[in-house]
Amino acid sequence: MSDLLIRIKKKNDGSAALSCLRADGSVTWQRQNGLQGRFFPLHDLTHYAVETVLGHTRGFYGLVAEGWDLTDFGNPWPRGPLPPEALISEFIVGFLDRERGAGVEWSAAEFEAAAATYSAQHGLDAPWIVKDDDLRHVRDRRRELFARWAALPAGATLELRFTVSGRGLTSA
Repeated sequence: MSDLLIRIKKKNDGSAALSCLRADGSVTWQRQNGLQGRFFPLHDLTHYAVETVLGHTRGFYGLVAEGWDLTDFGNPWPRGPLPPEALISEFIVGFLDRERGAGVEWSAAEFEAAAATYSAQHGLDAPWIVKDDDLRHVRDRRRELFARWAALPAGATLELRFTVSGRGLTSA
């Protein structure tokens, strides 16, 4: 069994809902209305692509599998600051979100320059490197997930399985 079953529902009104079922049977969920309903499903799918392709076991979905609730990700940060691997995942997802918004694909060199600045600002051990092949694999996986989301009819749910063991994850 997977450590986490991720469900993203595409609602009839253009909103979305994210729910995560943990291996222990507990659930955390969040409704995404208005602009959030258009942004967050793609953001959440980008997290999935980054964390599964790069094997981040303590990124967003790994922390949710550990027991973090979706409300734990933001002020007042009831669980404390994000661990370093989650910060790295957040940076990569944010980088790819900005890239998507700009309609460009930046190179690994541009990524590395931005990552070096981010690492220095957040006290992360450097270097952590994502190569061109890594970015290509993440982008390919994200494109596949975005296509599945786009093809999903209103009222339906996209299901993905996340296993903390890292690489080689499967989707439902």
